[in-house]
Amino acid sequence: MATKAFAPAKINLTLHVTGQRADGYHLLDSLVVFADVGDTLEFTQRPVLSMSVTGEHAAGVPTDNRNLVWKAAEAAGWTGHIVLNKMLPHGGGIGGGSSDAAATLRMAADQGVSVGQDAALSLGADVPVCVLAQATRMRGIGEQLTPLSLPSLPALLVNPGVEVPTGAVFSALDSRSNPAMPEGIPVFETPEECAAWLQDQGNDLEPPTTGLAPEVARVLDELASTKQALLARMSGSGSTCFALYPTMKDAHFAAYEIGAAHPDWWCRATQLN
Repeated sequence: MATKAFAPAKINLTLHVTGQRADGYHLLDSLVVFADVGDTLEFTQRPVLSMSVTGEHAAGVPTDNRNLVWKAAEAAGWTGHIVLNKMLPHGGGIGGGSSDAAATLRMAADQGVSVGQDAALSLGADVPVCVLAQATRMRGIGEQLTPLSLPSLPALLVNPGVEVPTGAVFSALDSRSNPAMPEGIPVFETPEECAAWLQDQGNDLEPPTTGLAPEVARVLDELASTKQALLARMSGSGSTCFALYPTMKDAHFAAYEIGAAHPDWWCRATQLN
């Protein structure tokens, strides 16, 4: 019998690059939330590990040990067949591969095989926070995690269909020693309060990404011009961007508006938690 798992999109509401270690790893301070859209996985135990990929964004996804899902299964010592239904765009800055790997680790933990944070971190900086899959302040190289309570945030996710290599974005970064977020993050009652506070934060990777991929700047402009938009920002190292709204009705209206104008863009209204 197959075990099913959900791998939600990870959204960086903020992303501050605060330093760089001697080994090259960047230090981050990021407020991370998760969407109610994502990939799904099915796991069927068998003697040998194998994998297949279906879904809207299946093209080009490896089905061997190059895939983080495969690596996560190996780290947990789990064998069987995995079907990954790939609904999130590749290279989109919303942690698709990391969230898929994290869902695999959660599945293994439910079956009694837990993998430590170091092993999760070895799969990627976003994997430990994706294992939590809840609103979290992520610091260091991804190992310092502080769960938070945030209101549900109606949002629209838009990806213009371009992949932005993370290495190129960091190489184009002007400064690697930027201010962190304030030590204390307030308690927000409404999306409006949260968005107002977020206006004073940012994503340090947004300027280099928009320089490398002008399409991302266009998405940000389009999101900012939608009715009732409270904030428009890029997630992670791009190329997915998001806007926050007071209500899901506003988010769905904006999705219709942008989807009609740009049918080739990936566009999803969602709730972030």
